[in-house]
Amino acid sequence: MLVPLVKYWGPVLAWMLLIFMGSGDLMSAEHTSRFLTPFLLWLNADISVETIALIHVCVRKTAHLTEYAILALLVCRAAFHGTKVKWAPRTLLVSAWIICTLVAMSDEFHQSFVQSRGASLWDVMLDSVGAFFGLLIYAGFARRKRAKENRRL
Repeated sequence: MLVPLVKYWGPVLAWMLLIFMGSGDLMSAEHTSRFLTPFLLWLNADISVETIALIHVCVRKTAHLTEYAILALLVCRAAFHGTKVKWAPRTLLVSAWIICTLVAMSDEFHQSFVQSRGASLWDVMLDSVGAFFGLLIYAGFARRKRAKENRRL
């Protein structure tokens, strides 16, 4: 009983902890610009300040999408394999999306207490969209797996 719990839900909790740690001061825009700006200047010494700012925002927002897509994949994997509940596919996907959205909301609430960060409803929506993309990926893999199993029969 403990092995499936750790095997499937452990990565979910670890990823949520990583998200929580990333929402602190360490991954604020001020700190991420300290390594992104020199890198961009190394790539192109003539890059404008506006272009650097735009790329910085794009990188940060892409990180939001990616981290929540990964969380959605991990939650689906854990719910499907790490429980004895027989999930209907639609129920599994909607439940995973709700969990990810609640994590995003709590993450933004946490950021409201970090001096160098701020809470943003926009980021919650972006995180929710990232989770949705992760669920689409999961559904695609599940559909492909079912089709392969049906061909064997």
